[in-house]
Amino acid sequence: MTTSKEKCRIFNRKEKILKFCTDFEKSAVINSFLKRGWDQVTPHEDWNIYWSSTLNCRALFNSGTLQDNQFINHFPNHQELVRKDLLVKNIRRYRKDLEKDRNPVADKYQETLPGGGSVTRYLYLDFLPTTYVLPTDYNIFIEEYKKFGQSTWILKPCGKSQGDGIFLINSLTKLKKWFRESKKHSSPNLSSKDVYVISRYINNPLLIGGKKFDLRIYVLVTSFRPLKAYIYRNGFCRFCAIKYDTRVTELDNVYVHLTNVSVQKHAEEYNSEHGGKLSLNNFKLYLEGTRGLDVTKRLFKDIHWLIIHSLKAVTVVMSNDRHCFECFGYDIIIDDNLKPWLIEVNSSPSMTATTQSDRILKNKLVESILSVVLPPNGIPDVRWNKTPSDAAIGDFDILIDEDALYRNKFADDDNDNGKKLRIS
Repeated sequence: MTTSKEKCRIFNRKEKILKFCTDFEKSAVINSFLKRGWDQVTPHEDWNIYWSSTLNCRALFNSGTLQDNQFINHFPNHQELVRKDLLVKNIRRYRKDLEKDRNPVADKYQETLPGGGSVTRYLYLDFLPTTYVLPTDYNIFIEEYKKFGQSTWILKPCGKSQGDGIFLINSLTKLKKWFRESKKHSSPNLSSKDVYVISRYINNPLLIGGKKFDLRIYVLVTSFRPLKAYIYRNGFCRFCAIKYDTRVTELDNVYVHLTNVSVQKHAEEYNSEHGGKLSLNNFKLYLEGTRGLDVTKRLFKDIHWLIIHSLKAVTVVMSNDRHCFECFGYDIIIDDNLKPWLIEVNSSPSMTATTQSDRILKNKLVESILSVVLPPNGIPDVRWNKTPSDAAIGDFDILIDEDALYRNKFADDDNDNGKKLRIS
């Protein structure tokens, strides 16, 4: 016969059965939750964590209020960071705000151009290739293009991803032709599908084996005010299948210029065994062997700086909902001077594996995300201060924790005040 105490324990266990739902199939997300003993339910049932698509996330925030025991994997207006035109706008505003405050981070310098003349650049915040939003900045871009002479630029649609709709140009004639055609098909009220960004193409990328690549780095944000962000140690490089070639005849060859796996997997030269990827740790070893340890450390310090300031650029506009966390996929290109450039930020980096090592990486990534975002008892609770233990941080490193910085500052101030009181 079951006693009342045993019934209570059974009831409590049932109460602690946690539930998740997701919009994605066959991904590391499902495996990680099931491994933790969570039950999978539909979005219409009670759930504790919803790992949603960006589209369903917006609908969810518009439909009602989340409960205290519910977390979701996106911030309400994450597009401020991940939509290409909004990212440009926010970084521009961030630079100007720092300038107004006379912050030395926004210091500038004059760079002399090869053909004469000069251009003003940011000394510490020059991590985004020169970028304009089309059609809004079309006339400004034309002036910029003429200033630098013939050069290569890359156009990207703001409402698409995975390399869709991207192309390169190296003449105003080609751009003007595209602009005339796009105006015929665009609506009077521009949507993200009608808006493009045009950026100076990094035509001197660092090459390995003669091939262009970029870095995919995962950054987990649990709060924007105060800013709390973590960087995952186990990212990877994504390689083009064909060797880099700057000839005009190869300008339209996506297998030379675009590193997106969704593009490269269709190339005849694509290697399905390694998926055109190199682990971040192996890349560091390669750099240490070819450029030295100090240079490698400096590069990754610059990458961390870039990421931190891109996040700071959106803190004032981001809705800081305590129900939210988000893992962003940063795409970064390194030029042959070992300068990192921010190419874009992704709000739903793929959790579907293309190789066995990719599967292991992404399973560990999701496990590490859950370890950081859940309170010590494993139950979502918005009242938690979002300060995980060192053990819970796992394969992440703290990128920035403004909360801890404030606490340390106040502790130092209190110590100083205490010393003054004792001295007096």
